[in-house]
Amino acid sequence: MRVTVRLFARLRDIAGAAELGRNVGPGATIGSVWQQLVSDFPELAAYERSISTAINADYARMDQPVHDGDEVAFLPPVSGG
Repeated sequence: MRVTVRLFARLRDIAGAAELGRNVGPGATIGSVWQQLVSDFPELAAYERSISTAINADYARMDQPVHDGDEVAFLPPVSGG
């Protein structure tokens, strides 16, 4: 299966791209996609407890299964004033 990963703000800066393609196996979840990214970009690990996740523009939890063609988004916390 192939999914598109979208990264925002600091996560995008760490990975060096706003969008990445990833091949995942059957039974993959958002969490397993995240772990694959952390394996490629270890600095992402610091954000695991604070990110929000989405599949196809709908917020989802890390245990949510992903399917072929899904868009998986990882969003860091936003600060502002």
